[in-house]
Formats: sequence, C-alpha cells, structure tokens
Amino acid sequence: MIQKLPGPYYRRVDTSELIPLQREKAEQTIWNRLKQLGNMKRKRCKSQGPLRIGILGCMAERLKEEILQREKMVDILAGPDAYRDLPRLLSVAETGQQAANVLLSLDETYADVMPVQTSSNSVSSFVSIMRGCNNMCTYCIVPFTRGRERSRPVHSILEEVKMLSSQGIKEVTLLGQNVNSYLDTSSLQFPTTNASHLSRGFSTIYKPREGGLRFVDLLDQVSSVDPEMRIRFTSPHPKDFPDEVLHLIRERHNICKQIHIPAQSGSDRVLEAMRRGYTRGAYLDLVQNIREHIPGVSLSSDFITGFCQETEEDHQQTLSLLRDVSYNAAFLFAYSMRKKTRAFHRLKDDVPPEVKKRRLEELIAVFREEAEKVNQRDVGSTQLVLVEGVSKRSSLELCGRNDGNTKVIFPDVPIASNSSLGDDIRARPGDYVLVKITSSSSQSLRGRLLDLAKLQSSPAIS
Repeated sequence: MIQKLPGPYYRRVDTSELIPLQREKAEQTIWNRLKQLGNMKRKRCKSQGPLRIGILGCMAERLKEEILQREKMVDILAGPDAYRDLPRLLSVAETGQQAANVLLSLDETYADVMPVQTSSNSVSSFVSIMRGCNNMCTYCIVPFTRGRERSRPVHSILEEVKMLSSQGIKEVTLLGQNVNSYLDTSSLQFPTTNASHLSRGFSTIYKPREGGLRFVDLLDQVSSVDPEMRIRFTSPHPKDFPDEVLHLIRERHNICKQIHIPAQSGSDRVLEAMRRGYTRGAYLDLVQNIREHIPGVSLSSDFITGFCQETEEDHQQTLSLLRDVSYNAAFLFAYSMRKKTRAFHRLKDDVPPEVKKRRLEELIAVFREEAEKVNQRDVGSTQLVLVEGVSKRSSLELCGRNDGNTKVIFPDVPIASNSSLGDDIRARPGDYVLVKITSSSSQSLRGRLLDLAKLQSSPAIS
C-alpha cells in the first residue's frame, strides 16, 4: 500500500481561510497514518498475503533515516524522482527487506507521464512544466527536496494541453516552482534571443542558461492551442518578467490578466537575508511596469512573516508594501524553519511564536482591507466569468472566477433564449457567462447573470 505524501512545503490557503501555516501538522498526519497502516499490517491474515507499506514524495527524501528507523513497518521509501524505480523497490520489498531510493534527478521532468483527468465535472486543470529550483532562497527547502531546475519539452506540454482541451477543460494553469524561468533546450528549432531575461533591478546567484525556448515561447504556443481555453501560470519569480512576456499577456485574449509576483517581505534587510535578489524599490518598479503594460491587471503575492531576525520596523515595511500595491489576493505565512535550508545552517529562528502569530494577523487584516477596496472598484462592471459549479453556501447560486481569478457568485436563474423554440437555458460548469457585479467583499464579488458568452468575443471587464 502506497501512502502519497503532501507535495509543496508551502501550503497555499485561499484568501477566505488565511491561517498560519502548520507544516508540522501535515507531517504528523503522515506519522499517524503510518501507525494505522502498521496495525493493519500486523493483523493481516497470512491467507490475505503480505501488506506492503510505502511512502512517496518530498517527506520521504527529507526524513529518510528517521522514517526507516522509527517506523519498522515501512517497506518502501521513494523520493519525488524515484517513481521509475518503483518496480525494483517493490521486488526488493517482496524479499522482506526495506527498499529506499531518494536520489534526486538532474533531468527528470515527468515529461512522458500523462495525467488522467479523474473528475468529469472539472473545468480547470494544472499542467506541470518544470521541476526543481535554482534560486536557493535561504528559507526554502525545494532545491534540496526537488533538485535543480529542469523543464519539460514544449512538445510534451502541448500534447497534454491539447488532450485537456479535447476533454472539455476550459482553464489550464501552468505550474512550476519558478515557472517563468522555464527553458527548453531539447530542441533549438526556434532558438530565442540570448538577451538577458532578468527584470530590471534583479539579480540571481546562478548563471542563466542561454538558447532554447523560454517561457514567452511556451506561453505563446500553449495559448494558441484553444482560443476558448484560459491560460494562467504560477508560481513565478519576480526576476523573470521581461517586457516580451508582458506584451504577450496584454495581447493574447485567453492569457489571464492576472499575475502572481511573490514579494515575501517589504523590508530590504529581510529580502537580503532571504537572498531574494531584489530590493523593495526594484519590486515596486516591476509592479509599476506590469501595470503600465497590462492595464487593469490583477496582482497576487506571497508573504512570510516572522523570518529570522525580523524586527518590528521590518514588519511595518511589509504592511506598507501591502498597502502600496493593493493585491487582489495574497498567501500569507508565518515562518517555519526547515532542516537543510541555508537559514537552518546560517541563521537563528529568533522571532517568538506569539509575535509571528500577531504579525500574521496584522498582515491578514491589512490585506483584507486593501482587497476590499480593490474589489469595490468592480461593482457596476460586467465581468466575464467561467462557471465552476454550484456555490458551496447555497444550491440556488452558481460560482466561478473572472479573468483576475476572483470568485464571483450569482443566482442560478434561467437565461432567456433567442431560439425560436423559446426554451430558456441555464448556465452550466464550463460555460462562460456575463455577470453584472452588484456587491463585493475582500474575498469575492456578487452579481446577476446576464447572458452566455464566448471567451474570444467578450471583454473581461466593461
């Protein structure tokens, strides 16, 4: 029996449930589950055959020795890049030995593993375009659990997006730890310019590779697959936003005018300690450049509060950055030190838990105050919404998301038909609809349904 581990070490929470990040709780769930499986294994009848317990994923790689020594019932331990070795690991486990492979690959991208869409009602999907990260931010464990950056070939990604389009998927989000540093060097059929891809005022500790197809080339080809399919991407690093990417987002109707630009802190001192490669001023210049290129763009961000040696002044600067930018969405975390990171070896986690909690609550309060102002500006506008399904709070309402990825809720009422038959129709999941916004909060918009629409021929906001 294989117990799949949680993926990202930074768990994202929706703005409707911003809470302190509790990675330890997620790991404790795994330990508790292992105890349950161990009891099942001991009680299993011989006639049923042996039960094999395996752990897959980043936690397996990070806590290999502890798992093998603490949980003698675990038969198989496989890191995030060891899935191809599972047949051999299972064979070893059949002999009664513990089998482990947590080696990280320099070239594994899962390019030839085509995912299966298990939900027939889903209207959106995620497509992984790369693995690993080269940035080496001091707080982040990803480079140690997922290895160095490596990108899937463009043709593999396009094949998956075309498959999703044929299945009726209307929105695809391109995924990667540093998605906009994507670089496919497997084919030089259309090599890009070797000019610097770094945003102005940003630096990196590694030498960027040259040649091949960059993120702008991928985004161009993916958005051309299906004009009725929305394209999003996350998570990018602020350093990788050359103007050509912004030009494409502005010009291509089905690339959402919504950009995630993780700030992490508003303090230059903390940003330097985090090794983020930019200052507050450079970040704000990027925000201004994005807004000049893409009028009406929606912005979201990540923030970590309570990082090593963060002072009250540093915290106040982060609060002021939230006010200066006014994000549509934010993912807010209290810092939790992880083993293997540079911070673990070089810095001291010296901000008390109660201070982290208080600062996080203040970040949430300021974010919601600003988000409420941002959403209030949409009242009276007409929004193009992709219907996702019935609202969680009322079976009489539908919900979906607009181009800016804000949740929109509206009554599930018939739409007058122009058909000669005179039958009214109803909006269904996967439909694009026009909604007149009548009210807002920091988390969502509400409105009334106007009509069905097409992505190609309808404005996002009017």
